[in-house]
Order: sequence, then C-alpha cells, then structure tokens
Amino acid sequence: MDTDKKTILREGFLVKRGHLVHNWKARWFVLMPDRLLYYKFEGGKRDSCQRGRILLKDCVITCPFLEYDNRPLVFKLRTKSCVEHFLEACSREERDEWAADITAAAEKLRPPADGGEATGQQDPAGSQLHNIDLSKVLDSMYDVHSGIKLTNHVEQGSTYSNCFSGSAVVDWLVFMQLTLSRVEAVTLASALLEEGFLRTVGLRSVEALRTAGLTEQFMDDSTALYSFPESVKKRGSVKAETSLSAVELSGKVMRRGFLVKQGHNRKNWKVRLFVLRSEPAFLHYYDPTKDDISPVGGFPLRGCLVSALDDNGVPSGVKGNIQGNLFKIITQSDTHYFIQAPTHQQKMDWIDAIRQET
Repeated sequence: MDTDKKTILREGFLVKRGHLVHNWKARWFVLMPDRLLYYKFEGGKRDSCQRGRILLKDCVITCPFLEYDNRPLVFKLRTKSCVEHFLEACSREERDEWAADITAAAEKLRPPADGGEATGQQDPAGSQLHNIDLSKVLDSMYDVHSGIKLTNHVEQGSTYSNCFSGSAVVDWLVFMQLTLSRVEAVTLASALLEEGFLRTVGLRSVEALRTAGLTEQFMDDSTALYSFPESVKKRGSVKAETSLSAVELSGKVMRRGFLVKQGHNRKNWKVRLFVLRSEPAFLHYYDPTKDDISPVGGFPLRGCLVSALDDNGVPSGVKGNIQGNLFKIITQSDTHYFIQAPTHQQKMDWIDAIRQET
C-alpha cells in the first residue's frame, strides 16, 4: 500500500490545475519520501484509490510561482520527465511549508556529489545584493507583462488603491530571481523604500518604517501595504485590480484554511477556503477552484454559537455518511453551518479561534 502511515511526511488539501482541461480542483495530497500522491475528496471522505502521483526524484520546485492572476499562492513542480504540476495552498505559510517539505524530500533522493559535499548550495555570504541597480529593479516592477500587480486593499475601514502587500513584493522578488531568499528580498525592498522608490501605505507599514532598523523597515506581511510614490510616473503598468471594499472584508485576517462545508440546499459537501477576520469579526468562505477574489458566502460572528460534534455516528442535521472532525456554527439569525476539518486538532483550533470572535 502506497500510504503507509509511518512514511507519510505531510498531508492536506491543495488545489491542483488539471493537465488536459486547465481547471482547478481541490485534492487531498499525501507527501511520501519519494512521491506526492493525490486523491479526490467528495462527500466528506477521501477516495481510497489515488488519482495520481508525482515522483520526486530529480523534481524541481518553483516557489513562489506568480504567473497566474489572482492566484499568488501557487507553486510549481517539474518532474524528471518535464511534466509540470501547479498546486495552490491556502496561505503563504502553507505554500512555503509544502514547498520546503517537498524540496527536502527531493534532496534526499539525490546521489551525493564527489567528496560528499552538497551541490547547488549558495554561500550565505555570496549575496546577489552587492552593487545592485535599484532603478533597474524599479523598471522591472513596472513591466506591463511581468511587473508586480497593483490591487485595492482595505485596512481598518479605509480603502487603498493601486498598492500591494509586503508579502507580494517579497514573492515577486524571489520569483524573478532578483534575490536568493526571502531574507534578501526584505533587505532589497528596504533599500527601495529608503531610496524613495516605494512608499508606505496604511498604518502597519508606516509604523514598521518608524520603529525598525534599516534592514527591517520593510515587512514580509500580507497586511503591510506599499505603493509607488506619486512622483514616480507609471509607464505602461498592469491595470489595477478592482476588489471588494465592504467593511466586512476590512478586518484583520486571523486564520485561513481549507475546510469541507455542507451546502444549505443540496446538502452536498465541498471544499472551501475559509477566512476568519477580526474587527469586524466575520467568517467568509471562497470557492478555491475559481480565481474570483469575491467570497461565495459569509456571516458575522457576533452572537454565533460554535460547538464540536461527536465523531461516533452521524449527527442530526448532517446528510451522508459523514463522520469525524465535524463542528457546527449557529448564527444569530439561526442559520446552521456544518463544517468538517481535515484533522481533530484543526477542528479544535478553528473552534477556539471562532469563539474568541463571538
């Protein structure tokens, strides 16, 4: 059997692009020492038969991979036979952890180099940042085809247009191979900020600039916002993305993750990306197979009741042979949501996080 529990390195939901039809589907992935397996997940259960496998020997991982609009959390795997797989995680942390674990597994499959020394490793002292031309970096950020994408963001009730997050800048610098690591990318972005090629937008980045040292002025954070200064005229930049600016989407993101939700009408179970926000407290859910940035549903958490459901037997209100890691949310308007987490620990973590906002 391929999935011996003793050899599982990591498992969880990722969204995968199809090979023939380039649609995106949520799949359950299991990382083994020499391969990455994926399964279909329907009706709140994982299929017993795998849908595919990706051999890790001589596999090359690209993380981040930023060539998909509205999908900044994608990473790419290219196998020894040059087959490319595109996978999307629920957060930057999850994306980077998956990529790191897959890379580590692939590295263990490589034969040792002569003399037992690892190959392809850069000396940390050999940074690319010496004598870098910041104006050329800025020109690359402006590029109509490959430049950084401008978006609209809402922070504490205020809408900021034509800007980008600190994490988006770091992702872009690493993806464009202008830096070797995220640490170097933060240093380079701090230099751009100091030279006036970038400016702070919103309270988070302004505070960081005021209190941090030179190499820590720029934040690798999705809530720290930056933009180009007014004195710099954009030359053929990409169009700014239009995003929702509702107050309910302006809260601080406290938790993100893939959960399985029962529909209200058809009572079928589907994987959704859930985002928990605070001040104001809302829980939104998105269709991870779509690249639309708008949630398909959500509700305020004020006055909600959340409780764990027993794992023995099918609870009342749940359709189908669903067991394990279930919890229920009852809104102030008496709407019942039945949700399944991938693991017992994640179920309890979500319950605790929601209760703190109710």
